[in-house]
Amino acid sequence: MTVTEAVESRRSVRAFLDKPVERDMLERVIEKAQRAPSGGNTQPWHGIVLTGEPMQQLFARIAQDLPKGREAFAPEYHIYPPELDGAYEARRFGVGEDMYGALEITREEKGKRLMWFANNFRAFGAPVLMLVHTPKYMGPPQWSDIGMWLQTIGLLLREEGLDCCFQEAWAVYSPQIREVVDIPEDHTFFCGVAIGWRDPDAPVNNFSVARAPIEESVRWEGW
Repeated sequence: MTVTEAVESRRSVRAFLDKPVERDMLERVIEKAQRAPSGGNTQPWHGIVLTGEPMQQLFARIAQDLPKGREAFAPEYHIYPPELDGAYEARRFGVGEDMYGALEITREEKGKRLMWFANNFRAFGAPVLMLVHTPKYMGPPQWSDIGMWLQTIGLLLREEGLDCCFQEAWAVYSPQIREVVDIPEDHTFFCGVAIGWRDPDAPVNNFSVARAPIEESVRWEGW
């Protein structure tokens, strides 16, 4: 698989096959991903890779607080800026509506939407969940480094035939996660990454995800 093929075939997969992932495959991916760039070679990323009983214990703990709704949310950072607006908010809203459209869940079906949202906290059926954290004193440049590491992992997973979903949604349950998983107190919990084998027939894995034209993001000068 070329880099281009990995980029073009990668997507946020939200339905996985009931098929285990071998540890040696993940070790191979993560070892290669250590080559991801970081300012000053700081490599500020930390991950905890869960499967089996430890992962199920985490799911069970989160399930206890799911009925509480937003009252149980306590993220350590703003997942989206409170002032998000314009094209950025339109893109966020648009991909959500496209996803629910693929699932044939209307805006009026709030209960079904909530039930689907709960799938986040079962890692969409993936056999592996990686939890990502970093020291609290790390700033925006280091968070950017973590993003490059995660993107590298995502593309290397595609090379192995695997897929993933980067799940910042897990951040809303940071205190509950810390009850079950040993994350250093002086670290910020960032996100989860669901990892597994894509269900090729699931509608949620097949809807078109729009991307903005480069004219909206890039300005050329001197050409």
